[in-house]
Amino acid sequence: MSDRPAQGLRERKKAKTRALIQKEALRLFREQGYTETTVEQIAEAAEVAPSTVFRYFASKEELVFVDHFPAFAEALNAAPADLHPIRAVRVALREVTAAQTPEELAEGVEREKLMFTVPELWAASLTNVSGTLRSMQEILARRVGRDMSDPEIRNITGAITGVMFAVWFDWVKDPEVDGPAEIDKALAHLEEGLRL
Repeated sequence: MSDRPAQGLRERKKAKTRALIQKEALRLFREQGYTETTVEQIAEAAEVAPSTVFRYFASKEELVFVDHFPAFAEALNAAPADLHPIRAVRVALREVTAAQTPEELAEGVEREKLMFTVPELWAASLTNVSGTLRSMQEILARRVGRDMSDPEIRNITGAITGVMFAVWFDWVKDPEVDGPAEIDKALAHLEEGLRL
């Protein structure tokens, strides 16, 4: 007799608990501020023990971060091999965005706003950003058969990231902006050579 269904149920329950903790944390951060919110308050709102919060999230900062890079990396690796690196990134971003619900996109904007406005979150996010940048550089290098340290690969990766950050800064200031569409337009402009 296999225990596969039980494992599937256990994993779904863990994912549900994790999502609930994160949802309540974001709500409290929005209502009372990041610094003013305690892990104990988050645990109480999610109806779990503080130790459960720390079982799912190693630190308070991690409650804000969501790693969408694995899905993006998978989509980028699957993009047609003949696409220019910038076009491949656009295709991958469209795929990842299309898989998200409007609620997930709104939560993403909320997280970005926290990361860009709370100094300790900005500092903590730099580790994630540098890792993501390095991973994207590696994928783009592999796609075109070049070494990851190739200056042209570094430049393309940096330009893509810079354009995305510029749009994110605008998006968190105005959540009514269609962030995914604006990122795609900005990357199209980059792909065309940044002509004025």
